[in-house]
Amino acid sequence: MSVVTEPKLISGNSNRPLAQSIARRMSMHRGMSVGLVDTRVERFNDGEIFVEVYENVRGEDMFIIQSTSNPANDNLMELLIMSDALRRSSADRITAVIPYFGYARQDRRTKARTPISAKLVANLLTESGVDRILTLDLHAAQIQGFFDIPVDNLYASPVFALDILHHFKGKMSDVMVVSPDVGGVARARELAKRIEAPLSIVDKRREKAGEIAGMTVIGDVSGKKCIIVDDICDTAGTLCKAAEVLMEAGATEVHAYITHGVLSGPAVERVSKSVMKSLVITDSIEPSDAVKACPNIRIVPTAPMFAQAILNTWSGTSVSSLFETETLTPIYEGMYTRD
Repeated sequence: MSVVTEPKLISGNSNRPLAQSIARRMSMHRGMSVGLVDTRVERFNDGEIFVEVYENVRGEDMFIIQSTSNPANDNLMELLIMSDALRRSSADRITAVIPYFGYARQDRRTKARTPISAKLVANLLTESGVDRILTLDLHAAQIQGFFDIPVDNLYASPVFALDILHHFKGKMSDVMVVSPDVGGVARARELAKRIEAPLSIVDKRREKAGEIAGMTVIGDVSGKKCIIVDDICDTAGTLCKAAEVLMEAGATEVHAYITHGVLSGPAVERVSKSVMKSLVITDSIEPSDAVKACPNIRIVPTAPMFAQAILNTWSGTSVSSLFETETLTPIYEGMYTRD
């Protein structure tokens, strides 16, 4: 006779506040306390990572919550070692919940003698004992094909759609969605379709890597409230430049909705001084104090979506149902209440 067990959460050090928020949301859904498995994740003096799980996990359905964000290598190794510890402790199934999947930008060979690091990471995760991946807005959808195990890739666009419809209520006729480059058109078109807004593109030309020679706006943005949509904001150079070009082209306001706020180096300072009225990011990467303090950066929580996705994975029900705005609306109850 099979025994039905509850899903168990375990967290590394990359984004514990998000892991705790997911546990709280799951507690609300389950009507019982769902906590993080008591675990010690620490480093020896030479930087080696050590993991010890203090609770019995034999036969359990385990979910490791760990973004592989900065420091990417340390957080990735934590994830791999936690998976190995659980596998050797006879966990029944191990799902790696990776809100931000590092190394995703290295998904193909752009020139001779370069690696495909995203495939290497996929191999490492599989060999460590991970049975399933749950992630958010992969930089390239084809990365799912690098794995020989199931990969569920959630999307931020339904949550962003709720946020936009709430904050631009009564002004939606003036909203235009903008892709910051040709490669991001599919992502921007998806959001534009959800909120029934027109689409524009900023075409950037580079003389050489890291230097933008010029930008051209494709589409009429005059008199529009422009919303730039992308998956990753790193140093924010391209984003802030695109905002300037849109304002010069006649836009009345520029906002940005970016899934993963990497925001490294001078990014926060650039955003704070930018012509953008707001930058909206998710908490897939734990925000720094500087990000939290920046007046024109706002953070949208992903815990409600991840909590439901984990419960659906555990119970064997549809995860793709979370791609729909109608499904997410009750999950985000109270945040985007429409009058």
